[in-house]
Order: sequence, then C-alpha cells, then structure tokens
Amino acid sequence: MSAKTTRKEPKVAAGSNDAARAAAQGAPGTAAEKLEGTTLRPRAPRQSKSGAQSDPGAAKPARRGGQDGRIRAIIDRVIPEVDCGRFAVKRVVGDTMNVEAHVFTDGHDTLAVVLRHRHESESEWRETPMALRYNDEWLASFPLQRLGHYHYSVIAWVDHFLSWRNEFKRRVDPADIAIAARVGEKLVRHAAERADGDDAKKLGEWARKLGSAKDTEEIKRLVLDDSLAEIARRYPDRSLAAEYDKGLRVFVDRERARFSSWYEFFPRSTGKDGKHGTLRDAAARLDYVKGLGFDVVYLPPIHPIGKVKRKGRNNALEAAPGDYGSPWAIGSDEGGHKAIHPELGGIEDFRALVARAKELEIDVALDIAFQTAPDHPYVKEHPSWFNWRPDGTVQYAENPPKKYQDIYPFNFESDDWTGLWDELKSVFDYWIDEGVRVFRVDNPHTKPFPFWQWAIGEIQRQNPDVIFLAEAFTRPKIMHRLAKLGYTQSYTYFAWRNTKRELIEYFNELAHGPGAEYFRPNVWPNTPDILTEHLQHGGRPAFVSRLLLAGTLAASYGIYGPAYELSERVPREHGSEEYLHSEKYEIRSWNLEREDSLRYLIARVNQIRRENPALQNDRTLTFVGTDNDQLIAYLKVTPDLSNALLIVVNLDPHHRQTGWVEVDLDALALAHDAPYQVHDLLTDACFHWRGRRNYVDLGPGMGHVFAVGRHMRDERDTDNFA
Repeated sequence: MSAKTTRKEPKVAAGSNDAARAAAQGAPGTAAEKLEGTTLRPRAPRQSKSGAQSDPGAAKPARRGGQDGRIRAIIDRVIPEVDCGRFAVKRVVGDTMNVEAHVFTDGHDTLAVVLRHRHESESEWRETPMALRYNDEWLASFPLQRLGHYHYSVIAWVDHFLSWRNEFKRRVDPADIAIAARVGEKLVRHAAERADGDDAKKLGEWARKLGSAKDTEEIKRLVLDDSLAEIARRYPDRSLAAEYDKGLRVFVDRERARFSSWYEFFPRSTGKDGKHGTLRDAAARLDYVKGLGFDVVYLPPIHPIGKVKRKGRNNALEAAPGDYGSPWAIGSDEGGHKAIHPELGGIEDFRALVARAKELEIDVALDIAFQTAPDHPYVKEHPSWFNWRPDGTVQYAENPPKKYQDIYPFNFESDDWTGLWDELKSVFDYWIDEGVRVFRVDNPHTKPFPFWQWAIGEIQRQNPDVIFLAEAFTRPKIMHRLAKLGYTQSYTYFAWRNTKRELIEYFNELAHGPGAEYFRPNVWPNTPDILTEHLQHGGRPAFVSRLLLAGTLAASYGIYGPAYELSERVPREHGSEEYLHSEKYEIRSWNLEREDSLRYLIARVNQIRRENPALQNDRTLTFVGTDNDQLIAYLKVTPDLSNALLIVVNLDPHHRQTGWVEVDLDALALAHDAPYQVHDLLTDACFHWRGRRNYVDLGPGMGHVFAVGRHMRDERDTDNFA
C-alpha cells in the first residue's frame, strides 16, 4: 500500500437515487467511489518551503512513475481497514476509534504523522498527532460521538524542523553547533512565514536571535527552548506530505447494535383459548418479554397471507379449511408488504404496540421478507418483477428437492429493476415512518448484493439509528459480504456448534478474526426454522447449556419463544429440524406459567448481561483450559479489569462432569500465590480459590457465571493490624 498526494472528488448530486443505484452497481462515472468510502477532501494548494502557496499555473514538479519523488514518507498500512478501505469498519456511539499506522522513511530524519478525521456532516477535518510506539507503528485515537459515518486517514511528512532539533541535541563540536544555528534560523524563519499573529512575531524573533547568536551556550539555550519549539511545530512544512491512498470510514451505530437481547414470538399465537391473536394481544405480551429481560422483540411478518397455494399444517401442500398459512407467504387481495393482516388489526393497533414497547425500552423488530404469495398485488401490477415460465405461470421458489409453491421470488434482472429497487426500499421507509428502527431481513443472500449496498446506504444516511439483522445461514464469504455492505448484525452457525473444539474455534474467529471489525454476530440456539438435534435429544439440560453459552459468549443473542423457555423439542419427523405443529403454519397456545419453564433462568441471565459490561462486547472473550472436553471455560473481561467474569459450562446434557479449570491469572492481574473469591451470579454461591488450577463439579447442562474478585481480605486489611 502506498501513499499519494492527489485525489479526484466524484461529482454526484446529493440524494440522487439513480446515481447511488448506479454506484452500487459499480458503473463508471458514478458515485461508486463515494459510496465505497475512497474519497477525501480536495488537496489544498501546495506550500513552498518558504510557506507560500505555489502558483496553480506554474510548472508542476517533475514526476517519475506517476509520483513526486521528493515525497519520502511511506504510509505502509493503516489499521483498522476493511478490504483496503472499500467498506466501513463498525463501532457504536461512545467508542474511541483507535487507529494504528505503519509509517517510516529512509535515513534518519524525523517523521511527523497525524490522524485526520471528520464526521460525514462536517466539511472541516480535525487532526490528532500520532505517537510512535515502536517498530514504526504510530498510534492515535478520536472519539465517536455521533451516529453515521466518520472518515479518517493518515498524513505523514519528513519534518526538517524536528530532525534539526533532534540532531542538534547530539552535537558537541562548537563549529557544528554554530552551523546548526544558521540552519535552524532558516527553518524557523520559514515557520514564521506560515504562522500569523503573535506566533509569527515570536518565531521571527527566535529566527533573528539564532542568526546573530555567537556563544555556544547561548545557541544551545535558544535551540532547546521547548516553548518556542512547540510554537514552530504548529506550523510545519507539509508541502511534501504523503497521504494514505485509501479513504477510510467507520460507521457508528447506537449501542443496541453491539449489545442486544432478542425475543421472537408470533403475534397470532397470543390470543386466548386458541383464537387468532391481535397486535393488541401482542402488546400485552410485551410485559412478559420485559420480565424475561429482552430489549428487542422480533415479530415474524404481520402482513396479509396469500390464499392461493396456501400451505397447510406441518407444511402440508394443501391447506385445510381454517388453516392460516405461512406469514412468509406475503400478500393477498387484502394488501402486501405495507399492509397488516386484518385479523391482527390495523395500523392504529400497530402504533399502540410500538408505543407500549417504547415505554418498556424495547425495540420492535419487523421481519422483512422480499418475496410474495401468488395473489400479492405486485404480481398483477408489476408482472415484469417476476420470472414467467413457458406455460404462462410464475416461477415459484425452489431449493430442490424442496418446493415453495406459496412463494414467488422477485426477478432482480427485470428491465424495470430500478422501479423494483425503489419499491422495496419504500417498504423499509414506510415502517420506519411508523416508528420501527430494527429489521430482521429474511434470506438477504438470495437478493443482489448491489441492492443491499444501495438500499441500506440510503436508509442509513437518513436514519443512522436503524439496525439490520441478516438472516443468512449460508456460506461464510457471503455472510461476510452482507455485513460489509451494511448489515448491522448477522446470524451465525452457533446452533450447530456443540463440541468444545467447535465452539472455541468459531468464537475465537468471531471475536478476534479480521471479520470482528465489521461482522457482529447474533447467536440463536433456536428459530422457527431450526430445532437442532442437540436440542431434540438433549432435553431440558441442553436448553439450559445453550442459553448460558448464547448469553455469555456473544454480546447479542436471541431465542424463539415461548418454544425455547418451554423446551419445545419434538421434530416434525426423524431427521428434520422442523418443529412438529410449527407456528409457521398454525396457531399455538402456550402455557407461560408452566413449572418447568426456563423463564426465571432466562431473566437471570439477561439481568447478568445488563449488569456486567464484560458481556456487552464480543472482543472481551478469552478461552481458558480445562482437563475435560465436556467442560468449556472462558473469561469475559473489560479492558480496565473493572469487570471480570469466568464462565464454565457443562456441554454434556446427560451426565455430571467434573474437572480442573486453568484460570489465566495474568489476564486478571491476580497474584499466583494469593487467594481470591469467585461469586456465582446464577446461584449467589461464593467460593474461595487460590492459584491457577481449580476444581468444578457441574450437573448435566449446568454452568457457573463467576464474578472474579480482585482480592481476599485477611488480617492485614483490619484497622488494628500494625
């Protein structure tokens, strides 16, 4: 990676949907570069060494190989960046953006390096000097105080003034010192020309004294005057500065983007006595959700359900009278993606639900599924948006051998693709206007990536607080691409990671791999589509252990309930991950007061999550050793060590497991020979431990969430000890 000093600014009208759409397609002559974050402000006129700006009409410096060979600072790498700056890294409001740059030059001259940054709404750059750590690695940071994009870059130059002072400190020969004073006179005089006001006067006087000084000691005193040197440093000669050749961005979300607890339920199953529930019933269910400690409630599609080719119970091809169909088969003569199923209520009922959720500090997340039922209004109004078969019928969704006759996918290669894009984005806009700020998007990997880059980019420019969760259980590179394009959070493979080795490898990748800069995992042990074999065969202990793992390994997690807290685990048939009597096709009545419900454990886990900052960030994770492969142990520790948790979970849902946990005392800043206390936040039990190896004994699927104490008091802590 090299540095360059000039850059073209693309000319794109602000708010131009056509330009932005074309940019997402990567078309030439569009806003593609701007959307990808590769631009910085136009370069100011270059200063001469005397500080005067060069004449734009004057002959340009000779260039070889497309660059000015006098620029000697090399900006080799800037961290963090995603795909060489093509995509933004992600942070949340209140974070500090730490930036590392690898910068060096030839010879022994001294470099000056600055971190340049600005919010997208600002026209002026702010600059922060970077400090040299070691091995040509420079560090600086800036606060992230607002939602939206921040731009940042690095600028470096050989600073002849700093080089002069550093060399002077090593000089001993009086003749050398006298000559150095004359060199310094010139450098300081040029700095004075770049300065103004009192600074210019002070520097001018300093230069005059350097030029007239004769006595060696007087010269030393003048040169080593730190107060005058600090003034000169404010006016460096940056005429030969190098700028990192990739414009970098960080997108700043609200806190819930990083730390959130999701609960999914079907509004139509909230009615009494098996009747179809309404949005008013769903609003009443929110108090139960709040009691469980969740802060995001996710609703499957609430739109009219197609009547043509409707699926029956347990995904039967033919619906029986009274079957309700799948909420993901969206649209009928009653409306489409901007309508509400009549049996759920109307828009006022939805607004009441959102208002109640806001009172409880819960976000309502809506499912966005860009597909239609055969009788969706789009099919008649926009036939070109669908693929038509030779027999005159629309191609329904297929994933052979599976067939989804009740769902029509969109044809994104339609000649009217721009109209399709605009309409689909307007679905988001409609629900945003109704107060929705979180969306779970169904199967985004089956829609074009350029569409998501454009749609999410446009939405976040107007509403940077909107959160998008990608439901894409697909190949890793595709999941990562969606995250790079703007998805705030992503589903993961957690449901199928069950062994100790699988969990360690996967969560180390999520927490510390290169994707950690942009891929925020949201882990779910179950969904309406996923009832894993581990849950089917592991019984209630498996539900307990998977809850503990989900709630403590990841900063964001979710469950599909009430199926989860009631340990619903009967599959439709052997070898299937589908639930028997799935809510996707029928209404279910749930007894929320069952004695075997996990509701109290869930509430406790969520309370622990809220009260312990170490659990609110994915990067605080470190696995520690155990001598039993059925026991997994890990630390979650804040950088300042003010909050330290040790979690130990029995992965075996059938048998009690015992073993020794190897605590990383250095990571906790604990003495190797001193006692310390661990407090189990689940049971309130306290244990006194000493040293690295300590014994645990856990029943099937059980776990400890230990708060690690910093110190055990002894007689020396009493007031009378002397």
